[in-house]
Amino acid sequence: MPVLVLDASVLIKWVIPPDNESHVEQALALRRKVVLGEERLCVPSLWFHEVGNTLARRFPDQAGELMADLLAMGFEEIPHAEILKTTLDLTQRFGVTFYDASYHATALAREGVLITSDGRYLERAATAGRIQYLGDWSGS
Repeated sequence: MPVLVLDASVLIKWVIPPDNESHVEQALALRRKVVLGEERLCVPSLWFHEVGNTLARRFPDQAGELMADLLAMGFEEIPHAEILKTTLDLTQRFGVTFYDASYHATALAREGVLITSDGRYLERAATAGRIQYLGDWSGS
C-alpha cells in the first residue's frame, strides 16, 4: 500500500468548518480511506506544531478539541533527523519554507506521495516528484 503524506493544508480540512475552504470533499474522502485502513498515512513530526498554530489562531475556543481529534488518529510520525538532509535540499533548491519541504521530504523518504492544497508550493517544487494537488486527487 503506497504511503500518503498530507500536509497541514489538507489535515486542517479534516476538522474545520468547510466554509470558504476548497477541496473539502477530497480531504474528507482521504480521511475516510485512512480511517478504514485503505490508505497508509505518515507525516513529519512537525505537523503537530503547524496545524496546532493554525487552529489556535483561527479557532481558539475549539483548538484543543480539534487537535485532540487529529491526535486520536494516531498518525505515523517521521522523526526530523530522518528527513533533515532532504528537507534542507528542497528548501534551498525551490526557495520554499522548511516546514513545507518537510512534508515533501517525508513523501520522498517513504516513496509515497505528498497531497497538498498549497498551489504555490506545488508550483515551485513539483519537479522534485511525488507530489499531487488535493483538487486532482481522485481516490483511486
